[in-house]
Amino acid sequence: MTGEVSMELYLLLCAVVLLLCIFSNKISDKIGVPSLLIFMFLGMVFGSEGIFKIEFSDFQAAENICTAALIFIMFYGGYSTNWERAKPAAGRAAVLSTLGVAMTAALVGAFCHFILKLSLPESFLIGSVVSCTDAASVFSIFRSKNLNLEGNLAPLLEIESGSNDPFSYMLTVIALTVMKGGELDFIWKMVFLQLAVGAGVGAAVGIAGPKIIRKFKFCTDGFDAVFVLAAALISYALAGIMGGNGFLSVYLTGILMGNAKTKNKANVVRFFDNVTILAQIATFFLIGLLSYPSQMVSSLPATLVIILFLTLAARPVMVFILTGRYLKFREKIFVSFAGLRGASSIVFAIFASAGGVYMQSNVFHIVFGLALISVAVQGTFLPWAARRLDLIDEENDVRKTFNDYQEESAMTLMQLHISPGHHWENQKLKDVTLPEGSLAMVIRREDDIIIPKGDTVMMAGDDIAVNVPSFEAANEISLKEIKIEEDHPWRDKKIKELDLKEHILVAMIRRKDQDIIPNGETKIYKDDILVIYDE
Repeated sequence: MTGEVSMELYLLLCAVVLLLCIFSNKISDKIGVPSLLIFMFLGMVFGSEGIFKIEFSDFQAAENICTAALIFIMFYGGYSTNWERAKPAAGRAAVLSTLGVAMTAALVGAFCHFILKLSLPESFLIGSVVSCTDAASVFSIFRSKNLNLEGNLAPLLEIESGSNDPFSYMLTVIALTVMKGGELDFIWKMVFLQLAVGAGVGAAVGIAGPKIIRKFKFCTDGFDAVFVLAAALISYALAGIMGGNGFLSVYLTGILMGNAKTKNKANVVRFFDNVTILAQIATFFLIGLLSYPSQMVSSLPATLVIILFLTLAARPVMVFILTGRYLKFREKIFVSFAGLRGASSIVFAIFASAGGVYMQSNVFHIVFGLALISVAVQGTFLPWAARRLDLIDEENDVRKTFNDYQEESAMTLMQLHISPGHHWENQKLKDVTLPEGSLAMVIRREDDIIIPKGDTVMMAGDDIAVNVPSFEAANEISLKEIKIEEDHPWRDKKIKELDLKEHILVAMIRRKDQDIIPNGETKIYKDDILVIYDE
């Protein structure tokens, strides 16, 4: 009976924590502090030195829970990245997330060794742990503050923060292996295996997943989202079993699956939005719960000098060297300042603490304090820095760099051409039947633009812009787009000349600025985009 009561109390506590996180999110918006910082603070309030004094010091359990949360955060970071929008910045972001991570780790490691007088392996461990920027913090701030940056700055920072965790994790594993007495030859083999297997498994699952979704008809709504979740877990676990980098694998799988054309993607996005929010709450709250503020205070001198060196020296040196002429001077300043440290670094510090190696310093609390300051100061002042450096572009929309972006309007403009003999010719607008919920916006008649009324008479040659409700496909309907290239076999053929199966229909042709509803006589030209209906 006691066990049942205990379980109920734990469930009640979890519910209370979740509700507090939800309500505190509104407070964070009002005062301009990142909500992730509030989640971390709540964990400290509930922790062993907080108000509720919950004793929790199991680093192994914390490692397992945080790893599970990071899987979903990193997968969704890749899944929600709009590759078409991000592609121009991808190459430079990849340099920052690989060479940049190694350079940051080396600079911070050298600083810890020569200035703080820590052993070389432990110095490299600290450098490795803090070498990654935090995807959860960057994504959260960009979205919540709707930070519309000029050029490719937003995609650059999003891809860098989303893809540098695997390399930071790999360097952390190398540091721990060295501290346990691992041989150099073995370490280099491990690095190659981590990268090769991680990339291979991630690509394989990311390519196979969408193909299965397109061919398999799910009987119940929501199973497609569960399938994607299973694919993320398979990607991470399979790579880990084979000795590869699971975080690299799951991030790559996310990018490939998120940018593949599959049905019901909106359902998957909504599902992972909620899962990722829960994962972020769990991670940051658990990190706060695991901390001892008194130990953080005693580690504060080391924390402050490391974050000052990291923010004012290591990160800017790395950014200025590796971005070259790709960025303007003020953009380099902003990218340097936007290197937020957060959950990822703390989770890797948890790995180190659970790794069973001797350390002179309190690595967990040094990194915890560093991340806390980074999210609090850099995260809070990031929008201010963007405005001061004149990097805000209000005509841009940061949400468009994410695959889950949707236009606010649920309406679509459609053009209708009144040809001679059309059944609307010489009819009043009020006498014709428009689709339910539609509205005739303007009529273009030769060089004139007419705002129509009910008594407006439509004439041959008129082009009418009609605002119609956007189409929302049911589960059993599959629409895909085919672009007609130079060598496409359908080019210069009529619809009736195509050898199409009975269940396939060319529903619409997008030609330059026109949307054409085709019939059998409609001819297909180069650069046409065909919208195909397939049962």
